Amino acid sequence: MHVQDWLDSVPAVAVYAVVALVIGLESLGIPLPGEIILVSAALMSSQQSGVNPVVLGICATAGAVIGDSIGYAIGRKGGRPLLAWLGRKFPRHFSAGHVATAERSFEKWGMWAVFFGRFVALLRIFAGPLAGVLHMPYWKFLIANVLGGICWAGGTTAVIYYVGIVAEDWLKRFSYVGLAAAVLIGLASMLILKRKAKKAQPDHREAERVSAGD
Repeated sequence: MHVQDWLDSVPAVAVYAVVALVIGLESLGIPLPGEIILVSAALMSSQQSGVNPVVLGICATAGAVIGDSIGYAIGRKGGRPLLAWLGRKFPRHFSAGHVATAERSFEKWGMWAVFFGRFVALLRIFAGPLAGVLHMPYWKFLIANVLGGICWAGGTTAVIYYVGIVAEDWLKRFSYVGLAAAVLIGLASMLILKRKAKKAQPDHREAERVSAGD
C-alpha cells in the first residue's frame, strides 16, 4: 500500500523510470521488490489515465532485459568470487544453499532456467549473474532473457491492468446493484407494512364495536 501511495504521488514519467530502474537493478542481482513495484504500477494504470499500460510494459521489459544482460556481463567477469562476495553482503539471498539450488536449476534446464527464472523471485535475482558465472553462451542467454522479460514484464502488466479494469467495473456495478436492492427492499417493506395496516384496521373496528356494545 505504501508503494501504491508513493507511485500515486509522482508524475507518470517518473513511474515509468522507477519501474524500469527497480526491475533492472533486481535483474542485475540486487534484491529489490521489482515485482511489487510492477504490480502496483500496473494496477495504478488501470485506475488512472496518466499511466499508459503499454508504455509501462515496454519500460518494465526493457529494464528486465538490460538488467539481466548487465548481470550476465558482471557474472562472467567476476566468476565465483563474485558469488562469494554477494553471499557475504546479502546472506539471505545469496547464501551457499541458494546458490547451489540456482546452479542445479541452470545445469538441469539451461536457457529455460533463465526464461522461467524470470517468474521466480529467487531465480530472477540469480539468472543474469549466474548465467555469466557458468559461461552460458550469450546468444542462448539473450534469447531466453528477451522472451522471459517480455512474457513476465509485459504479461504481468497486461494481466494486472485488465484485472484492475474488471474489478473497478464490477465495483461500479455492485454499487448500482446495491442501490437497486436497497430500493426494492424499501418498497417491499412499505408494501408489507401497508398490508399489515389494512389487516389491522378491521380488527380495530371490531374491538371498538364490542367496547361500544358493552
